[in-house]
Amino acid sequence: MHQIWRYGKKTALALLVLVVLVFALIGVLDVTRGTPVHSVLTVGRGASPAVRESLFVRTMQVYTGTALERGNRVDVLLNGDGTYPRFWRDLRGARESITAQFYYSLRGAVADTFANILIERHRAGVDVLLLLDAFGSQPLKGAWVDRLRGAGVTVAFLRPLHWYTLHKADHRSHVRAIVIDGRIGYTGGFGLADYWQGDGLHEGQWRETNVRFEGPAVAQLQATFASGWAEATGRLLVGEEFFPRAAVDSSASGLAGLMHTVPTVGSTSAERFLALTIAGARRTLYITNSYFVPDDDFRHLLVAAARRGVDVRILGPGPRTDVKTTLYAARESYDELLTGGVRVYEYQPTNLHAKTIVADAMWSSIGSMNFDNRSLAFNDEAALVVLDSVLGARMDSIFLADLTHAREVTRGALEARSPVDRLLQWGASLLSRVL
Repeated sequence: MHQIWRYGKKTALALLVLVVLVFALIGVLDVTRGTPVHSVLTVGRGASPAVRESLFVRTMQVYTGTALERGNRVDVLLNGDGTYPRFWRDLRGARESITAQFYYSLRGAVADTFANILIERHRAGVDVLLLLDAFGSQPLKGAWVDRLRGAGVTVAFLRPLHWYTLHKADHRSHVRAIVIDGRIGYTGGFGLADYWQGDGLHEGQWRETNVRFEGPAVAQLQATFASGWAEATGRLLVGEEFFPRAAVDSSASGLAGLMHTVPTVGSTSAERFLALTIAGARRTLYITNSYFVPDDDFRHLLVAAARRGVDVRILGPGPRTDVKTTLYAARESYDELLTGGVRVYEYQPTNLHAKTIVADAMWSSIGSMNFDNRSLAFNDEAALVVLDSVLGARMDSIFLADLTHAREVTRGALEARSPVDRLLQWGASLLSRVL
């Protein structure tokens, strides 16, 4: 009987160890998963739809779930100097509601100005809702949030970190979604931190691109906020104040929509957006991205575009990046890209944090989505996508102006890398799935 008991204990212990190992393996596989699309294949005759073709718009809408509509007024805002003054003015002009969602925040002048405006507007009778990512905006917890809540402002944190929420820890909401009176929207890469102030040309003043817009796309941004608010609070927001009838700008000839991407275990809308955009470019493809770590499949797509005659250029961060590991991982991919005809540049004056794409001076994206596995497979992201030649020309000019402050990566520079740099780049590339 004693031997049977000992055998049973050993069997139970072995089963317990096996269960733990299985769950550990599931966890590792989950946090290192990628996305599956490796090519864009046209069914039937002809090439994949170009960005200027109506089929491209239809394809993009069904593959990303983004409604592209006319009548949106879109303004590109560069850096803190081009963003915060107008942002503060719009917030102070709110009459009915302010809904705001941010990923990254730090205490300082920007956060304090934002808090002061929210409190003042709430006291004036404006409904104010603030949603913060529990990881990215953790520095605001405590006195800063307590002051807002004490003044009556409703603040919620998305995906707080507890032992019983570990399955959500790797899935962050990277979204920036600010809507004023249901009629004015802001998104981009900015947040509530002082290094987003300035002109993007001096150290400590990050280079950023944001967008302000009015029209039908604002309701889509509001819905993006609402989905996060429902997850954080259990309350799904509706009503005329929240979704007023949009004022349509009859002079706006282009199409625009707010793309909200969310993670899944298979192909994501973020992945499909990038693949279709690269395949749809015919003349130019200019990509600015703060964390540019394309996987094998996207490197092949970029090289394929360059080899069919597209002028493909990548502007990424330089030595003043805030995440060195990502820079090293990006540099590991440069040799393949340069060999394939893609031109690569690194921004020099300060940290580059913008996330934009413009194809054929016609199809543009401005938002929070990085060109890395984290944005494609794990994060909630938001971007305004626009099909318009006027905005496209503006985006082209911004990109080319940024290149005057960048250094082009050459094969000579790659060959001159030190053994230490080569080792760091190789090591960082091994972590590319989780960066």
